[in-house]
Amino acid sequence: MKKIIAAIVVFSLITLTSFSQTKKDTSWKYTGETSLSFSQVSLTNWSAGGESSISGNGFFNLGANYKKGKAIWENKMELAYGLMKQGENDLKKTNDKLHLSSSYGYQASNSRWYYKSLLSFSTQFADGYDYSNDTTVFISTFMAPAYLLGAIGMEYKASEHLSIGIFPISGRLTIVNDDTLSAHGAFGVDKGKKTRLEFGGTIIFNYKQEIMKNVELATDLQLFINYLNKPQNIDVNWQVFLNMKINDYLAANITTTLIYDDDVDIIDKDGKTGPRTQFKEVLGIGLSYKF
Repeated sequence: MKKIIAAIVVFSLITLTSFSQTKKDTSWKYTGETSLSFSQVSLTNWSAGGESSISGNGFFNLGANYKKGKAIWENKMELAYGLMKQGENDLKKTNDKLHLSSSYGYQASNSRWYYKSLLSFSTQFADGYDYSNDTTVFISTFMAPAYLLGAIGMEYKASEHLSIGIFPISGRLTIVNDDTLSAHGAFGVDKGKKTRLEFGGTIIFNYKQEIMKNVELATDLQLFINYLNKPQNIDVNWQVFLNMKINDYLAANITTTLIYDDDVDIIDKDGKTGPRTQFKEVLGIGLSYKF
């Protein structure tokens, strides 16, 4: 696990260092965006009832893309975290994301097709709990789960806004580096094991464009097929980000994430266990800055 953490640090340094390159080098294109939003409700002797609450949510995204001749190298780092306190209850986490990705491509015969290799890593920063059924159950933490994906294939760049990647050779490593969660076989690993390796194929759909003045839509759909175990059950990870700019420093944004993983069991309100469609929506209105 130390090697994986070291790799994360190295990746972050490479991405951040690339921002220090001189702007005269037109081979590099850099993007950055950060946002911080808060909401607060205070009630005193309020006859209609309710509870005081305070919440905050933020994200920080960096991108460094290189293009020269037929070669392209795209790097991305996405960080997000959110907290909420309601009434006398303890602080609860509402959002938590750490995602790194890097891909290298080479154009095929002056076409819109590129030979492509991809490496991505995802996990979270802090412990996660299930608060349903009036109980607090520990269900996740840093590196539990974590997902490491490596893939080789081709990508079709229909335009500067739309790309579709087809990776018939893909390996996905699920990491559960926590003894308690590992002992329960969480996130599809065998009980007592801390990793699970899957071999399959990956399809990635990316779209990003300003759909109207000061309104930008970005969506990323990733499908994974395990060739060796229930290939008919496709794992889905679909993220949508809508950013509505108010001025240079204020914006409203909506982020949704839909996940279906056939190897992850969810206990519903009826006590039934099995894979379920997971959905998260985060709305923020506050400070925002692009660079």
